Amino acid sequence: MRVLTPRGHWWVLASVLTVFLLALFLATSVIRGVGAAGTTESPGPDDLVPGSVSGGGPVVDARGGTPVSSGVRPGTVALTFDDGPDPTWTPQILRLLAAEQVPGTFFVIGEHVAEHPDLVRAETAAGHEVGLHTFTHTDLATAPTWRVQLELAAGRAVLAGATGRSTTLLRPPYSSTPDAVSNRDWQAIRRTGALGYLTVLSTQDSLDWEGGRVEDIVRQAVPAPGQGAVVLMHDGGGDRSRTVAALGQFIDTLKARGYRFTTLSQAVGLPPQSSPAPRLDRWYGTALIAVLQAAFAVPTATAWLLAAVAGLTAVRLLLLAAAAAAHRRRTGAGAPASTELPVSVVVPAYNEQETIAACVRALLAGGCPDIDVVVVDDGSVDGTTAAAAAVDDPRVRVLTQPNQGKPAALNAGIAHAAHDVILMVDADTVLAPGAVARLAAAFADPSVGAVAGNTKVANRTGLLPLWQHLEYVMSFGLERRLFDLFGASPTVPGAIGAFRRSALESCGGISADTIAEDTDIAMALCRAGWRVVYRGDAHASTHVPTTVRELWHQRYRWAYGTLQSIWKHRQAVAERGTAGRLGRRTLPYLLLFQLALPLAAPLLDAAALYGLAFGVSPAPGYTWAAFSLAQLALAAYALRQDRESLRHLWLVPLQQTVYRTALCLVTIHALASAALGAGPQWRNRTSTTDQAERHTRMYHPRDTSSLASGT
Repeated sequence: MRVLTPRGHWWVLASVLTVFLLALFLATSVIRGVGAAGTTESPGPDDLVPGSVSGGGPVVDARGGTPVSSGVRPGTVALTFDDGPDPTWTPQILRLLAAEQVPGTFFVIGEHVAEHPDLVRAETAAGHEVGLHTFTHTDLATAPTWRVQLELAAGRAVLAGATGRSTTLLRPPYSSTPDAVSNRDWQAIRRTGALGYLTVLSTQDSLDWEGGRVEDIVRQAVPAPGQGAVVLMHDGGGDRSRTVAALGQFIDTLKARGYRFTTLSQAVGLPPQSSPAPRLDRWYGTALIAVLQAAFAVPTATAWLLAAVAGLTAVRLLLLAAAAAAHRRRTGAGAPASTELPVSVVVPAYNEQETIAACVRALLAGGCPDIDVVVVDDGSVDGTTAAAAAVDDPRVRVLTQPNQGKPAALNAGIAHAAHDVILMVDADTVLAPGAVARLAAAFADPSVGAVAGNTKVANRTGLLPLWQHLEYVMSFGLERRLFDLFGASPTVPGAIGAFRRSALESCGGISADTIAEDTDIAMALCRAGWRVVYRGDAHASTHVPTTVRELWHQRYRWAYGTLQSIWKHRQAVAERGTAGRLGRRTLPYLLLFQLALPLAAPLLDAAALYGLAFGVSPAPGYTWAAFSLAQLALAAYALRQDRESLRHLWLVPLQQTVYRTALCLVTIHALASAALGAGPQWRNRTSTTDQAERHTRMYHPRDTSSLASGT
């Protein structure tokens, strides 16, 4: 088999995962960085704070050498709102201010501006003033210089992108009145002043962030008689229903006392502190908003996707368990274990000198007295022909041909087979006693066109083969029972499968259209109206890959071949009978659980690991633990169904992480290859340079009933 590998798609996958994790980090770190309103720990000493600041007005200009404080004009009130915009509370406050014809000044958090730019535009359109409140509500008194610069630059950018305006007004998070400024606060005021910002404090803190009663909020916001005030309230950061309720009462109270409401700049006698933003800032801000909105959507989308995948996985587990129980009740003891039907066996072989004799002897002892074994040596360069001929039995015939690929070898064997029931077996497979007879017995039903046997792992030594052993029992075995109940099995495994000659002839024999000839022929039989059934009591032991490289090549071929077969037989969706059951039951199952889910798996695994590593959410850990327990239960049930030992159950949790993830990547590899038209193809072999690897790719027993489900 020739493999064309589109290396570029791995870079695409890596890039997608990197961007996804960066977006997740950005969204969760930003959201977690937005602190609550209120104050931080004890502010510390204030001996370095100039008296003109601590005893001055609420607006501090430290942009020059000497700080200048600006006080509020008597009888004037500036309403200021921090921590917005908020989609719930900001619109309510805007409507109330409009009804009262009162201006306000909104100190916005950049992260919230990026999420709700329309609300900030509504504030400026209504004539309100807008200032910065940093990007993530960071305490500027304790943040390093680079963080302060980043916070203000990002906040200024998103404000420019949302409104096209720039501002010099800045209210530091956790700030209060001028007399509460500490040495650390003063250092932050000087630092932000050097960046061109006026620091806005307050004279009246309504303490609405404490969640007190409405009347307490009003009382704390009212200034002393005859004095002006900069009132601190909040339109975001929590439940602000009491703020909204208190605001109307507060405005009515102060209007009754003759106060005048203005913007902050007007209240302290400053010119407007807003100006058109430079074009570059507007472009940059617009792009930043787009990036942030995409990032903010990632956690929500991931949560929904995780929920959907969890739901589908749960449905699949329940479906497999229920199908196994129903299949056992339906089949009971199954068809008779003996039959008078004569059977021909076709064994395609390429460089199978070590295993062919054991395979043939097991077939002869398979419980079917009238058996004809046809070994087709497809151009082997070892002693395969001699080893097969050494089985001295008149029921065994050995054919040789130049190397043409497995489909051609199978068709050659079919042409030389003597009987109407034809069993196809891979050369490194050993059938259990009675398996041949059990498969042949199923053809007593004239509607049966093919029978799939139960493939077992022979070489159960090492972690990789043991994982495959669990997969063969849990996924392959249980899904075969489910497909049998569907009435349309999509695969007859190359390791052990039997066919009716007339059924094969109705489909034109084994096709070379795909590299999954066993899936292709099973689907073709279903579309031709034949039943493809499963005999779980017909066992065959086969050797599975023992290295990651061999496993990757095998599963890549399975996945790509299944894609080819699904595409080839896609018209079954609109057909009737067995073909319709294939198209409307089996194919959707394959597409959903074996092709679509693996696409989402790397993103979900990355999100789960990120959540656990950074403590964003324990939900992925709980979900993983719950499904591990469910998989353990299903594994125990499946092993008992097949009368297998439970001693390897402890491997299931690790199988569901490492092994399943690897199979998902293989499926993604196959999907990318299919999209790029660079998939594997059968080819003749004329050299022995990479003989062992090519043998594994082309002739290793396969089973595509489960590609990447990992159970």
